[in-house]
Amino acid sequence: MPGELKSYAVDGVYSAGISSGGYMATQLHVAYSGTFDGSAVFASGPYHCARNNLDTALNACMNTTQDPQLAQLEQTTVDRAAQGAIDDVAGLSGDPVYLFSGTGDATVKQPVVSALADYYAHFGANVLYDKGTAAGHAWISPLGPNACTATATPFINNCGIDAERTFLGHLLGSVKAPATAPGGSLIRFDQNRYVPGGRAEAVSMDETGFVYVPQSCANNATCKVVVALHGCKQGYSYQGFGTTFLDKAHLNEHADTNDLIVLYPQAIPTTTLDNPNGCWNWWGYLGDSAYSRHGGKQIEAIMSMVRALGGGGGGTPPGGGSVTLSSIDAEDGYTKAAADGSGAAVGTLEGTYGLALGRGTDAKFNRTVLSFDTSAIPADKTITRAYVTLTRSSGSGDPWASPVGNRLLVDVQNGCLGGCSVAPSDWAAPATAQGAAEVASFTTGSKASTNLSPAGLGAVNRSGRTQIRLRFERDQTAFAHLFVNRNTRATLTVEYR
Repeated sequence: MPGELKSYAVDGVYSAGISSGGYMATQLHVAYSGTFDGSAVFASGPYHCARNNLDTALNACMNTTQDPQLAQLEQTTVDRAAQGAIDDVAGLSGDPVYLFSGTGDATVKQPVVSALADYYAHFGANVLYDKGTAAGHAWISPLGPNACTATATPFINNCGIDAERTFLGHLLGSVKAPATAPGGSLIRFDQNRYVPGGRAEAVSMDETGFVYVPQSCANNATCKVVVALHGCKQGYSYQGFGTTFLDKAHLNEHADTNDLIVLYPQAIPTTTLDNPNGCWNWWGYLGDSAYSRHGGKQIEAIMSMVRALGGGGGGTPPGGGSVTLSSIDAEDGYTKAAADGSGAAVGTLEGTYGLALGRGTDAKFNRTVLSFDTSAIPADKTITRAYVTLTRSSGSGDPWASPVGNRLLVDVQNGCLGGCSVAPSDWAAPATAQGAAEVASFTTGSKASTNLSPAGLGAVNRSGRTQIRLRFERDQTAFAHLFVNRNTRATLTVEYR
């Protein structure tokens, strides 16, 4: 039935998935280990295995023709945690993790899943690993229509075992026998409102998502959330697949007797070759280089859903949440000036190319101003995290390399730098929080900034406008610039509790 995500009394959050959904389940668990208490994975490999590279994904993270370089992946995890790009790795220690790899799976070969087992063991997780069942590439369920050894649509196999009871028992400590048939409510909701930028299709997610809510949870029982992630070719809108994964995964039956809310986010295929099979983003498609950490578009969309259900982050109570705001087109713009700020003027090429940053052909230095209506943030909540996401339109040269090590900085202004429409004086106007974040180099697609500093968070205006100014820390020594946001508005994501 149609509806929306509501807040429930939630005291635990877990992820589960198959294949690309298994990779996403691990990404959620590792990136937000302060929120997720454990994970169950069928047929996928270690965290960040693909390293933003499709060839690596195919050869090291599905096949065994390349070494996944597990030690490097473990070090990447430690480094990202130290940088604040993911939660503290200490959050993985002791977490229950269930892994399944069929001996007949030729799609994601068993050594790849074994590498995930070693990865989790390295960080102290409590791993239960089924690698002895003669299964093909599939989610394993007593309701599966396929024989155990099959690798074929709908990729749900019956191997004569209740894998859901096993993995839920491992995650939760113990479980009751499942209901004979689901008795709760399967609610269809709009995913657009949870996706950074507000358009699910832009990040290869469906407009439609689902959540299964047992009657006990609807009646205010304390419940846990399981985020269940389908694999490639299993999404609701993939070639008429519909609710097959939701109906056959054997989770709703367990949910009724164990006070579990099951969230079923949905991915869709792209019309391009980026993601034709409707997989979850585990290799960085559509230019989302942040796909496996804080700021990854699909990760943040799912986290927003979890928070809407009351799952929160690191103990956030019901009522916490997030909002993703698009910049105000009529107030966005860019200014240009000489290095000393003289001759400042408003740029005129926004409609043709986008908003300019860096040094142009006229030897002027460009800075972009973005305007956001941040009055939607609840006044009684504490802002815990915020970041800006940009989409690149075009460019020339590498403004981050001129001079070497140049940084694109984010200034935050409580209110407007002058008037809210861009003016020449905005080029040099002092901001409430200077250099509150930075945006790393990117050549295509979208890029999220680092998290705003405490000063940047404090500069967000709850009662009206907040402006963001983007500027390079040092003047380019040669012609090098980029244009952003020609067709896709910049967004400001704010989390609060």
